[in-house]
Amino acid sequence: MSLEEPQTQRKLDRAERIGRSRARAWALQIHYKWESQDLGDSLRDALVDTTATRRIAPSRLPYIREILSLLDEHMDEIDETLRRYLDNWSLDRLSRIDRAVLRIGAIELLYRDDIPPKVAIQEAIHLAEAYGGDDSPRFVNGVLDALYKARANGA
Repeated sequence: MSLEEPQTQRKLDRAERIGRSRARAWALQIHYKWESQDLGDSLRDALVDTTATRRIAPSRLPYIREILSLLDEHMDEIDETLRRYLDNWSLDRLSRIDRAVLRIGAIELLYRDDIPPKVAIQEAIHLAEAYGGDDSPRFVNGVLDALYKARANGA
């Protein structure tokens, strides 16, 4: 038996969990800036613009890059998937913050096997609480939970 656990099983220590949470918050801010200011074709362009004027802890940059890269690569798929779980809403009607939080949560649910789904949803809810409106946490929870349950049931 190997002493080393596979990446999908490894638990993060407290500092790593905090670092990831803060990296998600940076990814959210960069996404918001990108969508608000039309900062080029990719979120990576927005990251370059942001790091030119803001100091981001170097330890957080790899995860920020990972999230933004996955978003750049899979934005159309993510948006199409989210549309299926937005009851009586369109993605374009959502606030920029709620849309970004949902996209980040969906990226973690769909493309990050090393992140337990409930952690991805809870982290998205925390972002919605910190940056969204009064109804954002409940809304984000409902959409991402529906996505998670559908995926768990093979949909």
